[in-house]
Amino acid sequence: MRENVLKTRECREAQESLHDLRMELMRKSMHVGSLASAVEGQVKEKSRLCQLLKELSEKFMVLKSEHQNLRQESVEYRKCVLDASQMSAAIQQYVSRYVSLECEFKDLKEKFNEEAKERKDLYNKLIELKGNIRVFCRCRPLNAEEIAEGASSAIDFDSAKDGELIVRGHVSSRKIYKFDSVFSPEEDQEKVFEKTAPYAISVLDGFNVCIFAYGQTGTGKTFTMEGIEGARGVNYRILEELFQIIKEREGTFQYEITVSVLEVYNEQIHDLLLTGSQPGATTKRLEVRQVGEGAHHVPGLVEARVTNMKEAWEVLRTGSKARVVGSTNANEHSSRSHCIHCVMVKGENLMNGECTKSKLWLIDLAGSERVAKTDAQGERLKEAQNINKSLSALGDVISALATKTSHIPFRNSKLTHLLQDSLSGDSKTLMFVQISPNENDVGETLCSLNFASRVRGIELGQAKKQVDVGELSRYKLMVGRAKQDSKNKDAQIKS
Repeated sequence: MRENVLKTRECREAQESLHDLRMELMRKSMHVGSLASAVEGQVKEKSRLCQLLKELSEKFMVLKSEHQNLRQESVEYRKCVLDASQMSAAIQQYVSRYVSLECEFKDLKEKFNEEAKERKDLYNKLIELKGNIRVFCRCRPLNAEEIAEGASSAIDFDSAKDGELIVRGHVSSRKIYKFDSVFSPEEDQEKVFEKTAPYAISVLDGFNVCIFAYGQTGTGKTFTMEGIEGARGVNYRILEELFQIIKEREGTFQYEITVSVLEVYNEQIHDLLLTGSQPGATTKRLEVRQVGEGAHHVPGLVEARVTNMKEAWEVLRTGSKARVVGSTNANEHSSRSHCIHCVMVKGENLMNGECTKSKLWLIDLAGSERVAKTDAQGERLKEAQNINKSLSALGDVISALATKTSHIPFRNSKLTHLLQDSLSGDSKTLMFVQISPNENDVGETLCSLNFASRVRGIELGQAKKQVDVGELSRYKLMVGRAKQDSKNKDAQIKS
């Protein structure tokens, strides 16, 4: 019994011991699991740290390389700083030299401009003494239709300020022309008139003046001479200048102004101021007559007296509206006649009694036409033929003057007959040669420029002051009578 109790006790103790062992085993297992998790975490951490170490090593290598590069750049920079310092000193020297050269250039430029102005003045005086016809060249811009067709300019204006222009033909063809002034398409009416204004003074000083525009049809002759609203041409501006000078000379001079407007249409002279004149209307035929030595006049021509700018311009506008204009393939508003404005100026110097009688001719020539190009027919063909005939006659006159031929064929055309006074040496004459920049018009452009060059070379002799002999004789007679009256009174007093 006792033995069973002992065994039971041993058995219980063994069970308790087994339970304790199991519990211990369970704790150990849990601890092992915890350690396994920790180990796994450490392995992952190690792997992460290894990766991080690898990345840091790579970055270190990159930084090391960059460090080497920066060191090298630092060495080079130090060298550059030294070079820059030397360069800065050199630049400073160059700047000082540049400033010095700029001042020198400015002085030389001023001297050059003074010399150029003096040379120009002397040249103009020489031209005036020789009586050369002055020639201004003006080029119109390409129009919208030409631009749309892709046309390009054949004219080079790089030397326009020196009075030169270059016409480009074929690839190797370049022709240079020199005139008294050259106006590019960008230059406006005001700029053009600046060079023309002195002629107004010449007219009031008693000299005959003729200003005319010549060129191919559609090159802007009427625009230069008449202009448009907001861009007035030579006609308006020179009249404005005339009346301004007259106003300034009040009390010293007295002037009487009359204006006439005529056209040469199909070799007939028409008075455009006759009451009821309409473009192309049949009017009384007028002729050019010689009055006195070397002077020509158109008897029966209406001479409208004007006292101010407004009246004068109204007369010119009235005449211009009656001018024959038509449409051709080359120009929608083509002038079919030569339009001539004549401003007659009678002047009296109130200080010394000298009287002058001068004329200002403002002429818008009809444009030369190539009939094949304009495809003119009927009345337009007849007009074109007469225009070309009169311009050809003008060319013959110019050629004869250039070669100093004894006989000058002024009477071959109504136009040249009217221009005889202006081309015979008693006038200061200015010609505007109008050209097109269009490469397709090079042929006509060269013809116009060659003609203008011949005109510029003509020497007519110094223009003469137009003293009104009739008025002068009247004044001499009055002075003679006054002297005689004075003698008679002296004789009466003595007796």
